Amino acid sequence: MLLKGKTAIVTGAASLRGLGRATATLFAEHGARIAILDLDLASAKEAAAGLPGRGHLGIKCDVTARKDCDKAVARVLAKHGRIDVLVNNAGITSPLRLMNVDDETYDRLMDVNMRGTFHMTQAVVPVMRAQKSGSIVNLASVSAQRGGGVFGGTVYSAAKGAILGYTKACARELGPDNIRVNAICPSLINTDITAGKLTDEQRAGILATIPLGRAGEAREVAGCCLFLASDLSSYVTGSEVDINGGSHIH
Repeated sequence: MLLKGKTAIVTGAASLRGLGRATATLFAEHGARIAILDLDLASAKEAAAGLPGRGHLGIKCDVTARKDCDKAVARVLAKHGRIDVLVNNAGITSPLRLMNVDDETYDRLMDVNMRGTFHMTQAVVPVMRAQKSGSIVNLASVSAQRGGGVFGGTVYSAAKGAILGYTKACARELGPDNIRVNAICPSLINTDITAGKLTDEQRAGILATIPLGRAGEAREVAGCCLFLASDLSSYVTGSEVDINGGSHIH
């Protein structure tokens, strides 16, 4: 078990077919105690209860609210005494193009994606510094690398691009504390967010551009999160790992 005895927080992990739930499940299978943070308390508790192993928590948390993040971290710390891994998965997308984005949409995309990552990172760093260990995994996107994607418009791409810059800066600053910070950049993954959003013709056109010839699965993204969370990647920090089937090779 790669995470035996470890405590991990995964934000936005209540959705049944989401990347967060798949990551939480795989982490639990490898021995971790999981705190699932989500806006929907009932769904967070249900998701936590369905994980293998014991000691899991479902916590209501709006990552755009600093107080929520601090309270969630305090609760995890009170129960388990340490926090070894943070996966900043909570996020929203938008396909809106440049001239169709209003201020409200801009604020929401930046708040959930970037501010949420910022708040949760600040909440766990004091704990990890005291432990002299920790791994933070941030969910970015191929949209940040390519300037857009299947579902990513301008502001979504900008928000995920900000996460990439933030990841690298945090890795540089937190390295002396033995805290590793990395990002992953998924492309088209089969989740609830993507389900039913493409016609058969659109999907076939996209798959034709992917060398592996298929969309990714949530558990494949989770596997990369597991690698970055575990000691297998003990000398990896400040990286952005592509999970795109070869659709963006650079």
